[in-house]
Amino acid sequence: MIQSLQSLTLYVPDLQVGADFYSCMGLIARHEHQAYVFRCEGRDQDQLRLIQGPKKEIAWITWGTTAMGYQQIVENLKAQKIVFHHSHADLITDSHFEEKPQESLWLHDPDGTLLHIVVADSAEQTRAAVPLNHPGEAFHRIGSRGAPDRKVDSRPRKLGHILKFSTDVNQLVEFYTSILGFKLSDRIGDKEVAFMRCSGDSDHHTLALALSKSPGLHHCSWEMGNLDQIQLCAQRLIDAGYKDSWGVGRHIYGSNYFHYVRDPWGSLCEFFWDIDFIAEHSDWKVEVASASGESLHENLFQWAATPPPADFLKNFEAVNETH
Repeated sequence: MIQSLQSLTLYVPDLQVGADFYSCMGLIARHEHQAYVFRCEGRDQDQLRLIQGPKKEIAWITWGTTAMGYQQIVENLKAQKIVFHHSHADLITDSHFEEKPQESLWLHDPDGTLLHIVVADSAEQTRAAVPLNHPGEAFHRIGSRGAPDRKVDSRPRKLGHILKFSTDVNQLVEFYTSILGFKLSDRIGDKEVAFMRCSGDSDHHTLALALSKSPGLHHCSWEMGNLDQIQLCAQRLIDAGYKDSWGVGRHIYGSNYFHYVRDPWGSLCEFFWDIDFIAEHSDWKVEVASASGESLHENLFQWAATPPPADFLKNFEAVNETH
């Protein structure tokens, strides 16, 4: 039913601090209704919204579906007696958002995260793909140098996925699959980490969950054009004084190359490229990797410049969180 990740809305204690970070990252900002809204260059779709709040936390996540999928979700919610609304004003009164009530659903997942469901397609990215040469295939880049200079366009192409902390990963997997139509792609442990994708053709995961003592945002992930762009974007933030976290490396589950940088409030921004793509009717087999002892961290990556830092899975929104 859910077909696409549309956008992420965050409460932040300082709008300008957030705007400076995401602008440095390469997103296009506009000021709207006392909030900052961001898009990726070449993509006609809002991807991130920052609104004023006492602390950094998820305000809501917006997901897209079809008209048929929308009706199925409504039926599922009614069948399970889950409370939902057609208007944001029924839940929160503020001036940060305008909507068409007849085309939207607002509800909370079992962790209390607010979800916004809309009938909407995923916008296409109009910026040209980076030409790559592939062994065994026809060359895509002939007579031109592959290594770019440092002024290459290293800006995100789309918001790819969100990983959020949950107090009960299995409960959320059941909710997102049975009510919203997500599909489980892979797991680490029987309760520690789950990777889920949208119901149609989809990246390996558009939503991931990690076990914690309280809900929170672990990271939002931004697709880049190639490995050079991952590193140049991350380096731009590091040079501006933002905290490096982990990378460069390649994940096992999703297979994507990655580099993580911390935002001003401790959550992570991941820059990724070349994630697994699963067609709607693919014969995809879910793998369940071990999460015992050191294997949880080991199963987070195939290779990396360094092992994951000790605070990689720390929930900075939790009180007295330890790992």
